[in-house]
Amino acid sequence: MNPEGVPLHGRGYEGYPAQPGGPAVVNTTTVNIITEPPKDHIIWSLLCFVYSNPCCLGLVALIHSIKARDRKMVGDLEGARHYGSTARCYNIAATVLFCLGILIFIICIIATSVATSNAMSYHPNYGYGK
Repeated sequence: MNPEGVPLHGRGYEGYPAQPGGPAVVNTTTVNIITEPPKDHIIWSLLCFVYSNPCCLGLVALIHSIKARDRKMVGDLEGARHYGSTARCYNIAATVLFCLGILIFIICIIATSVATSNAMSYHPNYGYGK
């Protein structure tokens, strides 16, 4: 059998292909599409749950990550993508809130230390005002 094509109507290869009266040959192409399995973001959810859990967003993200992993194991890839996407959104929200909280805390510490140093420098019993 010729690997380039398959003859139609059970006829042999008499003559040249694409010639009138010659055999009709059909070329086939097979495309294998390998889809990437959906991500469940379980590690990120665990880190958000343990280290930064503002408003319990880390817990909600962890629950959706576990649901995404369960759906992936069952074979429901569309459900796994949905739960994985939801877990990613909750992880982003938890991470942003945690970073904002850390930033506000640092700003408060700096502002308090500056205010304290200014108050001590102008107080008559402390600092440089003597």
